[in-house]
Amino acid sequence: MTSQRILTIDIMRGLTLFLMLFVNDLYVDEVPSWLTHRPAGYDGMGLADWVFPGFLFMVGMAVPFAIQSRVRKGDSKGRIVYHILVRTISLLIIGVLMLNVGRVNSELTGMNSNLWAILVYVCIFLIWNLYENIKPVYVRLLKGLGILGLIILLVLFKSGIPGEVTWLKTSWWGILGLIGWGYLVTSLVYLVLKENLLGTGLVWLAFVLINILSQLGQLDFLNSIKPVFGVILGGNIPSIVMSGLFFSLFLQRFKTNPLSFVVLGTGIGIACLLLGAVLRNWFIVSKIMGTPSWAMLCNGVSVLLFIVLYLFVDILRKKNWANVFKPAGQNSLTTYLAPNIIYYSIWLSGIPVLFYKNSVYSIVVIFGSVVWAFFMIGFAALLSKIGIRLKL
Repeated sequence: MTSQRILTIDIMRGLTLFLMLFVNDLYVDEVPSWLTHRPAGYDGMGLADWVFPGFLFMVGMAVPFAIQSRVRKGDSKGRIVYHILVRTISLLIIGVLMLNVGRVNSELTGMNSNLWAILVYVCIFLIWNLYENIKPVYVRLLKGLGILGLIILLVLFKSGIPGEVTWLKTSWWGILGLIGWGYLVTSLVYLVLKENLLGTGLVWLAFVLINILSQLGQLDFLNSIKPVFGVILGGNIPSIVMSGLFFSLFLQRFKTNPLSFVVLGTGIGIACLLLGAVLRNWFIVSKIMGTPSWAMLCNGVSVLLFIVLYLFVDILRKKNWANVFKPAGQNSLTTYLAPNIIYYSIWLSGIPVLFYKNSVYSIVVIFGSVVWAFFMIGFAALLSKIGIRLKL
């Protein structure tokens, strides 16, 4: 595999992050439905229903490049597996923490829920920040402070109501937890199969089949282990990330013939859309339900969008327009998490910074969320410049 960086990967990852920040900020009641998430049981999807699988697709595309980078550095297979497991566990932990932020009972916890959330995110940054040009003793001190702070916050955490107090729940693992499970499966598959395109494609289709069987209730006999391994056994998330891995290997197979890649890649994208349409005869298109029809339609959109960006950025070298998204793609975790500190700080202070959300005019709400998303990308880039950058 070539070591040359594919610029489209960073740019499309940054673009999906921008869209994620945008749709998450939208005030749903006042904007067109095609921009928002569709409710459970609804047969269809909006822009918001593609953004997350679009990012999952890019997670899969980045796996071969990340692992090959470690191989070039001299890491053994055992060391790489260790790194994959640590990264997965980190994503699961952060995902569960984010999931439970909204469950805090301020009275039972003895702390304002917004303050609790801010402190949790501060601890996350202390623990997982990439410390550069800092003495090891200070790095250990900062990480230790983050771990101690997080332990205290978890001890204080309480949800529910008096008489029915509950603690943390893994539930559906949160967004980052889902990414973690998909990343784990895809990385281990790549370690075993390497650049075997056919084998990777078969594993991808196997997870599509698992997704179908799960939707039909044929895997209910595994319910006892689903609280832990439900994301894998559902097949949906792994199938989307595996599609990204397959397409990444496909890209590398045709690295010396970009025209063939564009033509054949377009065919793959169209095939995914057609398969999604066929599967819709049995499964509604639903992000919340994690149906195979939804996954395939999203894969098709992701492939075709990547093809278009690749044409402009890596073939025609028309890339200046996309520079604004590149830092977000290179610092994806920071870009995704940092805005939450701003949100909870605003809610804690009560300052009406997000005033545009109260407008009855959809154009005002949409424009406000666009500005917010750009501002958050810039905020994450600024954090990176001053040495605050998450690295799992």
